[in-house]
Amino acid sequence: MAIAVLAVAMGGGLRDAALVVWVALGVLLGLDFFLSWRGRVPVEAGAPTELFVGETGHLSLRVYRSAYGLGARVPWPRGLDGPSDIEFETAEDGSGIANVPMRAVRRGVCTISHIWLRWPSRLQLLEFTPKMKVDLSVGVVPNIRPVQSGEITTHVQSTLYGVKENRLVGEGSEFHQLREFVQGMDIRSIDWKRSARYQTLMAKDMQSERNHHVIIALDNGHLMREEIGGLPKIDHAVNAGLAVAWAAAIGGDQVGLYAFDARPRIFTPPEPGRLAFARLRSRTAELEYMSVESNHTLAMAELNARTPRRSLIVVFSDFVDTTTAELLVENVSVLAKRHVIIFVALRDPDLVAMANAAPDTLDDVATLVSAGQMQNERQLVMEKLNRLGVTVIDSDPKAVTAKLISTYLDIKARELI
Repeated sequence: MAIAVLAVAMGGGLRDAALVVWVALGVLLGLDFFLSWRGRVPVEAGAPTELFVGETGHLSLRVYRSAYGLGARVPWPRGLDGPSDIEFETAEDGSGIANVPMRAVRRGVCTISHIWLRWPSRLQLLEFTPKMKVDLSVGVVPNIRPVQSGEITTHVQSTLYGVKENRLVGEGSEFHQLREFVQGMDIRSIDWKRSARYQTLMAKDMQSERNHHVIIALDNGHLMREEIGGLPKIDHAVNAGLAVAWAAAIGGDQVGLYAFDARPRIFTPPEPGRLAFARLRSRTAELEYMSVESNHTLAMAELNARTPRRSLIVVFSDFVDTTTAELLVENVSVLAKRHVIIFVALRDPDLVAMANAAPDTLDDVATLVSAGQMQNERQLVMEKLNRLGVTVIDSDPKAVTAKLISTYLDIKARELI
């Protein structure tokens, strides 16, 4: 190009020679296009119709042309995340195939309407980049993998109906049956009136009360949109909330849902059975990601008015400043006077790492002091809630589900509801 520009500038015969060069280049481009163009290239695309938030699925692509130099780019919708550039491999039939990992990061319906293909021409002078329509729809829903795996069911049933059943029977508050007194039974269980009637010692067989009300209360304000562990806090809360809802349904309790931000949004009254869990899963999948500040005063007052019966309320929320924390503690304490409260907060592993890291520079020292101060303030709030009789779970996202289910079973065994 530099020689051609110089020849044109000099004029005369050199200008005509430069023109010949450009004409020859144009002919080569036309020939390259003619040899390489094959019309519309068939593309097959497939993806799972449903994907749990936080998990990884695969987008499969098949292009019926040679995989040599073949690549693609996917305009990932909000809610899915994957590689920006995709390379194809050659299949047995000579077509190009690609199995692209994609991670679900936000709930909702994600649509991949098209992809961009790219491949070089035969003479490497051109690159084709057609826009191919695929129209794939992936529903990103709350993660119920622990429910599907049967892990929660096994744990709850073995606790309530297995080994621990012997401990619960005889120590509960609900009458189960009347049986003949045998050696080893508690003397306090003897029913003296019925013993006189049957002329033999009869004892009351008690069991733990079931059919309690369990409310999953989700704070859906802007603080719950903060990402920890690759997901917003609200999604971690939804996953853990559905897990304990399933445990409660298996344990014979009635489960309800309450979601709020600046005002109350969703209230599903407690219902028994597995159909209640399906309804809760559907409602939590519809929760939007809000950008407003939560009003704990209005939310807790509304929840208290809607739940006249003593219930177990699992509150998922968070705070960053002392003012928000004071309002939160004050309103949760009002609920705690009538109900059994489990307060669940998600600990940020990055903040813990900052507070425990050895500083190398003055900036690191400032970061260490700030992170330590935030942790201390957080711990003070948790201790204040504990003194009010609230059960507090402050855990990282990976362990919160197991701790929450264990806490629920412990409260149920101790008959605190």
